[in-house]
Amino acid sequence: MRYSGFLPGIVISNRLLDMYAKCGSFSDAQKVFDEMSEKDLCSWNTLISGYTKLGMLKEAKKLFDEMPERDNFSWTAMISGYVRFDKPKEALELYRMQEMSLLSKLNKFTVSSVLAASAAMGCLIIGKEIHGRITRAGLDFDDVVWSALMDMYGKCGSIDEARSVFDKLVDRDIVAWTAMIDRYFKDGRREEGFELFRQLMKSGIWPNEFTFAGVLNACAAAADEEIGKQVHGYMTRVYFNPLSFAASALVHMYSKCGNVENAKRVFNGMPQPDLVSWTSLITGYAQNGQPDEALEYFELLLKSNTKPDHITFVGVLSACTHAGLVDKGLEYFHSIKDIHGLTHTADHYACIIDLLARSGRFQEAENIISKMPMKPDKFLWASLLGGCRIHGNLELAEKAAKALFEIEPENPATYVTMANIYATAGSWDEVAKIRRSMDDKGVVKKPGLSWIEVKRETHVFLVGDTSHPKSKEIHEFLGKLSKRMREEGYVPDTNFVLHDVEEEQKEQNLSYHSEKLAVAFGIISTPPGTPLKVFKNLRTCVDCHNAIKYISKIVNRKITVRDSSRFHCFEDGNCSCRDYW
Repeated sequence: MRYSGFLPGIVISNRLLDMYAKCGSFSDAQKVFDEMSEKDLCSWNTLISGYTKLGMLKEAKKLFDEMPERDNFSWTAMISGYVRFDKPKEALELYRMQEMSLLSKLNKFTVSSVLAASAAMGCLIIGKEIHGRITRAGLDFDDVVWSALMDMYGKCGSIDEARSVFDKLVDRDIVAWTAMIDRYFKDGRREEGFELFRQLMKSGIWPNEFTFAGVLNACAAAADEEIGKQVHGYMTRVYFNPLSFAASALVHMYSKCGNVENAKRVFNGMPQPDLVSWTSLITGYAQNGQPDEALEYFELLLKSNTKPDHITFVGVLSACTHAGLVDKGLEYFHSIKDIHGLTHTADHYACIIDLLARSGRFQEAENIISKMPMKPDKFLWASLLGGCRIHGNLELAEKAAKALFEIEPENPATYVTMANIYATAGSWDEVAKIRRSMDDKGVVKKPGLSWIEVKRETHVFLVGDTSHPKSKEIHEFLGKLSKRMREEGYVPDTNFVLHDVEEEQKEQNLSYHSEKLAVAFGIISTPPGTPLKVFKNLRTCVDCHNAIKYISKIVNRKITVRDSSRFHCFEDGNCSCRDYW
């Protein structure tokens, strides 16, 4: 600083401070600051702002506390620094200090930062308080403040208030549109999210890749392929970038909706598929009963020098499970750590236990469980219990059920599965105990629910449902179909239906399962040969699975059933899962 006796004045010193701070040379900046004989607000603010931008919050706060006076810039720099580096609690505490400071006044930059802190903490009370204060203070509500308010209300769960703020925005940019649409989706209000997206399409504002990705992910979560296709069509018309993550979202959407052919088509149009696209396609093939294709694409992924992650291997192990490739699955499982240098996750363990249990290799499954570095979770125990149900391993089933009762005592699936296992083994006293336990704990079996979309209208069916306007025609058709099925060799599987009722009643109960009602409605409501897609909230039962195979052959239809775990594609008397699910 001192050359030939030259002592720079405050203006030059401040410019030196600014230069060093912007270049990230904070040791030099601090040295200049320390040697300054005279400092003004600009000197303090420059160094504090520089520290906060790099996340050096302790250094910034030390200077802030030492300041002889502060202005709005000082407060805003510190508050926004805390928000930027995920310290919302400290940001709000500082805002409280500012409120008590008589020398400072609110400004939109401070307000935006404090609202962001409230949003990060989900603190609606403080957010509303700030909203009220800036309204009373008559602060100029520009789009920066409106956007911060909308974000705060949305993240705090007040979606209607967020929408009210959104409607008041004068110049809504695509960021505001996308944020509001995403808020609806994250709150489970999909229809309102889709409706707002339609309004965006008419507004003349162009969606960006974040908008497309958000809507497509919502379509994937709801398995709503029709809207997904409309979005795809719009993306094609405006020419979307095949390198963007919106393209990856397209692959994911089609895979989750069971249309792996379209997923593959989009994937093949990507110059450089990213890991998300590879993983979506692999998982899509696995869940749609095409494990060979899933494993083929995994090998192609490795050849492309793309490094798989934990999620990729969940898809790969699932493919092995659906194909019954036990030894291949074990090979992939061990390669996760030995070859790819990744750590086994709880999901990996659940997948490999599922694979071994379904194959009846219980000793190997128990050996792996005993060596796990983490405590087995509910998914692993449920996988083990499912395998025990298939092979009638009562002793191990009781062990798995005991663990599940401790983890989630309110889940009816465990009770129902154990009751079925006991019933198959002829242990009627144990079946009675399970039912009493459910009654005592208030556990109610989740009702089977299936739905199908015909002519853009969704029709929902419950087990034994007679409320549908076409209920009479549905049941009459099922009666005729049942005769044809028996002629073809179908025998109702009554093993898992209320073991204390007569055999004839069991068969009648099976006829009214929700997926059969939905399939029957689809057949009588659409032209011959039309493919059907039915969704179910639970795992499809053995009898319905068997029955729909016969139905697909008799009516010559492709029938896709998406249950709680995967897609079943029935065609010409066969299912894509190869009866291994």
